[in-house]
Amino acid sequence: MNKGSCLCGAISFTVAGALPMGSACHCTKCRKHTGHYEAGVDVPRSAVAIEGGEHVTWYHSSEKVRRGFCAICGSSLFFDPVHRDWIGISLGAFDTPTHTKLAMHIFVADKGDYYEIADGVPQNLQ
Repeated sequence: MNKGSCLCGAISFTVAGALPMGSACHCTKCRKHTGHYEAGVDVPRSAVAIEGGEHVTWYHSSEKVRRGFCAICGSSLFFDPVHRDWIGISLGAFDTPTHTKLAMHIFVADKGDYYEIADGVPQNLQ
């Protein structure tokens, strides 16, 4: 069981099972939502339980995707493509060790000019 929460603790979540490898998204929307780039894992919706869901604010950043954050402390937590059977969870929100690694960087063509990606993980322009 993997456990996580927002900064203030109003929202907590559990993910059943091992976490898959994650990705780091450098697109403009993810950078604006998180303040840097977004590193997350995509897990089956059925594996996720959220407590304090009344404190999750959902922002529809596109027709197909909404992003969930804590209405109290502002922590970026979820990337939710509502038409899919999975939900993305920010790796930084986990309280327990994740025992995973990044598999790829995506939308690298949009990355900020103030940092370099030098971790040896594959990079995709889109």
